[in-house]
Amino acid sequence: MKMLLNPARYRLESSPVPDQQQEEDEILGEVSIPDPELLIKHPLHNRWALWYFKNDKTKDWHANLKVVTAFDTVEDFWALYNHVLPASKIAPGCDYSLFKDGIQPMWEDERNKRGGRWLINLNKRQRNMELDSFWLETLLCLIGEAFEEQSDDVCGAVVNIRNKGDKLSIWTHDATRNEATMRVGRTLKDRLNIPRDITIGFQAHSDTMTKAGSTAKNRFVV
Repeated sequence: MKMLLNPARYRLESSPVPDQQQEEDEILGEVSIPDPELLIKHPLHNRWALWYFKNDKTKDWHANLKVVTAFDTVEDFWALYNHVLPASKIAPGCDYSLFKDGIQPMWEDERNKRGGRWLINLNKRQRNMELDSFWLETLLCLIGEAFEEQSDDVCGAVVNIRNKGDKLSIWTHDATRNEATMRVGRTLKDRLNIPRDITIGFQAHSDTMTKAGSTAKNRFVV
């Protein structure tokens, strides 16, 4: 998704005027006026909230999860993205989550509990080479409605920073919508330029809740 800003400027040039206005016109000369697009923020289709999970062992899980802020324009997204730490720089055990406003990044949320996630596992080397670009492209897929007809099926995305390897996932709200789920996975894989010989899997939250994430069976792969 590209910034919807036009760098051009409109310029108002003086034109021939009666003699009594000539002196004033010479003083004013050319008058530059801002491009109206620079004064107008460009709305997104949805309002989104960025969440941060801090791995504080002295608090319970819910107390560690905080909303950073919510936004609904292109400009406010970039202001936020450029202000927070890159995903690769947050501490191990911490997460970023970007979800549609009103949906909490947890399995128990009404919009999540029947859904699942497309999961990408990244090794430590990829943290320095690909994690940040993958995360940004995933965010742009979300706010830019890149999943098209399936965008309503998408709840948000999570990046987990872990010592053993990081995880990036797209969450959907209904794991039984097979074709919609597959289209989301294909779009994500294409946008991240993941090679065809590397597969990513989709896990239902109901399966992940009963097993460790690494052992939960993939319902779909692309």
